[in-house]
Amino acid sequence: MSRRWRSLTRWRTYATPSQEPDPQLGDYPQLPWVSRQTLPAKGWDDPLLRRNFGDTLHEQEEVLSMWGPDVAPIPPKQALFQFTLAALGFVSFGLLVKNVLAQEPPAIRREYPFDGLVTELGGHEETKARVESLETDL
Repeated sequence: MSRRWRSLTRWRTYATPSQEPDPQLGDYPQLPWVSRQTLPAKGWDDPLLRRNFGDTLHEQEEVLSMWGPDVAPIPPKQALFQFTLAALGFVSFGLLVKNVLAQEPPAIRREYPFDGLVTELGGHEETKARVESLETDL
């Protein structure tokens, strides 16, 4: 296992809640990992923070409080599916407008004789870059 992967997995174990009791808490109560954002809005002494006065704070209160990171309202797979569906809708609408609903220009496009006036405008040979040489003319 690489050093980077070990550091990522170690970080991950700290970021996810564990069900085993933390020995560093001592006699502090092991409270459930529930964000305050998922609790009902009414029925609290402090409706802004959704808690009653005198309640024991969770060990990770800064993460689980109302001011912590937002709780996703839908699972990530469903969010990715909905985003993909919306992106495909925009792309298909753009292609529909470009290929089906866009009208042809009202005038005929200009056409020039002799392969688009290549000879009259100097031809391909005259517009090529000069070949550089290392010899200098004396």
